[in-house]
Amino acid sequence: MFDLDKWQEIFYTINKNRVRTFITAFNVAFGIFILILLMGFGMGFQNGVRNQFNDDAINSIFISPGQTSEAHAGLQPGRNIRFTNDDYTALQEEISGLDKITGRFYLRGEFTVRYENKYSFFFIRCVHPDHEYIEKTIIQQGRYLNDKDLLEKRKVAVIGTGVIKVLFPRTNAIGKYIDINGIKYRVVGVFHDEGNDRENKYIYIPISTSQLAYGGGNKVDQFIVTVGDATVEESMIIQDKIHSMMAERHRFSKEDESALYLGNVLEDYARWMGIFDGIRYFLAAVGFLTLIAGIVGVSNIMLIIVKERTTEIGVRKAIGATPRSIIGLFLQESLMVTLVSGYIGMMAGMLFLQSGAMSALMNSFGFPMEFFINPNVDFSSATLATIILAVSGTLAGYFPARKAARIQPIEALKDE
Repeated sequence: MFDLDKWQEIFYTINKNRVRTFITAFNVAFGIFILILLMGFGMGFQNGVRNQFNDDAINSIFISPGQTSEAHAGLQPGRNIRFTNDDYTALQEEISGLDKITGRFYLRGEFTVRYENKYSFFFIRCVHPDHEYIEKTIIQQGRYLNDKDLLEKRKVAVIGTGVIKVLFPRTNAIGKYIDINGIKYRVVGVFHDEGNDRENKYIYIPISTSQLAYGGGNKVDQFIVTVGDATVEESMIIQDKIHSMMAERHRFSKEDESALYLGNVLEDYARWMGIFDGIRYFLAAVGFLTLIAGIVGVSNIMLIIVKERTTEIGVRKAIGATPRSIIGLFLQESLMVTLVSGYIGMMAGMLFLQSGAMSALMNSFGFPMEFFINPNVDFSSATLATIILAVSGTLAGYFPARKAARIQPIEALKDE
């Protein structure tokens, strides 16, 4: 129950010993403040790394041709592996577990793109329809490339919002024709890419159209596939199957790692997230140790309080105060100091993170901000840390309080 007399006594004691109380509260508040900052610091790095993977589907595998480094089946090393449309069909038919598949045919360099009297230079990507999902392309107007565009080798294009700003600042682009190095393409869609603003300046056209129009024949420069809901271990099995299939089709050794480059984004993502989970736990541990130092400070100061108030405790016991009431008095004071100062430290840390001060500080040191994004701490986690601190601080005050309750009145009254 609420005991007004006890609270008045606590506030009187605090007011009487302002410096001591301030030092105790500062230690606790600073400890929780540092803990919040360290947790936010780790989360900022993790968000930055996660953002680097946002440009492509997390569950994707990139397949790129290389050069053989071993002799195999009577063929000399040093052969360049060349992908074709038949490899695309083989991936569809022979490898189970694949969700989306796209090829890329590269048109090197920037192309001059015109609409009426406006023109600029943009990169052109020649892809299959599934590229929309692998690249996380968000269609804002019209549609993406489809199978009919591919089959009929249509001259159609999907352009990014960065292209819109230059060529169609006040005009609806859908249905209009753009000139790409002398060839007209009808705009069928407008997209936005959240992963990288540079991607918004790309133009997508069907891979079959580009192979015909730009002398590519049946060549494909790269494949990208996704593995659905596969785990990291399952994705690595699929990756091995792809390597074996390509080795058989292109007649290179299955042990020749230079002939084929496989980039497993899911594996890389899991590895990086594991590293940054470890960093976050380490930073949290450092912050926790800082809290421990604050709690030890509370315990030491409570010991001093007991020593200073020995005579008072003796008087209390002489007039009938029970050990329980004396313990309760000290614990209540300890709880109030740790809880209030912990809350202040928590709010100061949260406000510091939300104000963008930490991001500005990192930027001032020249740190690449694409690797440090939105440092934050979940409010429930911060609150839990503060509650744990308050409970720990209270327990730290328990032992001095218990010592006070055991003092015999005659001994306490003799103490000077």
